[in-house]
Amino acid sequence: MALRRTPRSRAGTEDAGHTSADLIRVFTDEVSWFMSEHKISRNDLAQSMGVSPGRISQILSGDENLTLRTLYSVAAALGAEFEVSIRAIDDADF
Repeated sequence: MALRRTPRSRAGTEDAGHTSADLIRVFTDEVSWFMSEHKISRNDLAQSMGVSPGRISQILSGDENLTLRTLYSVAAALGAEFEVSIRAIDDADF
């Protein structure tokens, strides 16, 4: 099960470039969507990860630089996987 769905419109971001904050936002948006779709609460996720609900709030806030280990832990606790792709900046789908 992947944390991916139809890409959202990215109007207004084509000329601005993309930052690590954009990547974190995309990930946290996808996780929040996945949790909503599968009726998984933050408390459920915290319990699955063996962390406090406050830590889940920190992760999903998008305010910190998440490690690959954290990304993997979140996906594994959800029983999901995430996909990474790299494209040229001028690719219309990005």
